[in-house]
Amino acid sequence: MTNRERIDSLNREWKLPPESWRELIGTSTEADRRYAARLAQSIAEKHFGKAIFFRGIIEFTNICKNDCYYCGIRRSNRNVRRYRLTENNILACCEEGYRNGFRTFVLQGGEDAYFTDEVLCGIVAEIRACYPDCAITLSVGERSRRSYQRLFDAGADRYLLRHETADKAHYEKLHPPFQSFDNRMRCLFDLRDIGYQTGCGFMVGTPYQTAGCLAEDMVFIQKFRPSMIGIGPFIPHRDTPFRDCPAGSTELTLFLLSLCRILQPDVLLPATTALGTVRGDGRQLGVLSGCNVVMPNLSPLSVRKKYMLYDNKAGTGDDAAAGIRKLTAQMNEIGYKIICGRGDYRPGRGTSHD
Repeated sequence: MTNRERIDSLNREWKLPPESWRELIGTSTEADRRYAARLAQSIAEKHFGKAIFFRGIIEFTNICKNDCYYCGIRRSNRNVRRYRLTENNILACCEEGYRNGFRTFVLQGGEDAYFTDEVLCGIVAEIRACYPDCAITLSVGERSRRSYQRLFDAGADRYLLRHETADKAHYEKLHPPFQSFDNRMRCLFDLRDIGYQTGCGFMVGTPYQTAGCLAEDMVFIQKFRPSMIGIGPFIPHRDTPFRDCPAGSTELTLFLLSLCRILQPDVLLPATTALGTVRGDGRQLGVLSGCNVVMPNLSPLSVRKKYMLYDNKAGTGDDAAAGIRKLTAQMNEIGYKIICGRGDYRPGRGTSHD
């Protein structure tokens, strides 16, 4: 079977066996990637038209108890200037976003012990009360099932938790021993069971990653059927153990985004900031490869450069309004329009196969 035949089979069946994923990822050519991108773009346009959903990210703390070997805000990094936004800071970001038309707020941060269930539930409930027509997304890492339930009951709709890698041995090479692959997976299934629109995802080109690792990621996504998939290239940070490792491939990242769109036609698929960091036109290329979400930063300009998960992160010098204008212009240049509404995940075609 050729790679084009594999892509066509994926388009018909919305699944591939593990060995086909390995072959497709490990032996793809530029022609294969172009073919997948054209198909993915046409599928995205069939489901969403020329609309790109905006999500406003609020990076509210860079304090983290974890020590992931690839992350710039890992707890062992003594060079980070730590910060934590107050509830009033967060609500001010929401207010600015709402004025600019945003109807989805993404609260993203490190695993900061200050944000107990009581504190975070209070913030979520206040946002829900102030903006009842908006979606609230959380991306705050691993918590207990009880915590996830309390946050859901307080008003959170969505939760983003990258699985990072579906290969346990690979996971253990990217994290210290106290961080558990099994617990990461437990969290994802708890979130979905509770009723969140749940997002997972991984980085492309992390150290020790193989085509087999990426095949396992795709098999996991195929089985899990997330509401959202976050994929971006690995970018090293100067203050981590992986500082001298090469960045992930833009071309392979775009190919995997296309395959995700073909695999799950209705999924919410962001063109990530990391993609826009490795290439100035990275987010446009993401959209042309099947993406339908971009995430402007609503965080205060004063903390942008402190939330540096990787080096040279795009957008740290733009305030919220400037960042919105820039991304809007980028999308308009390739013929797409911005939709700032909730844009909920609505399963349809692509979710019925076992």
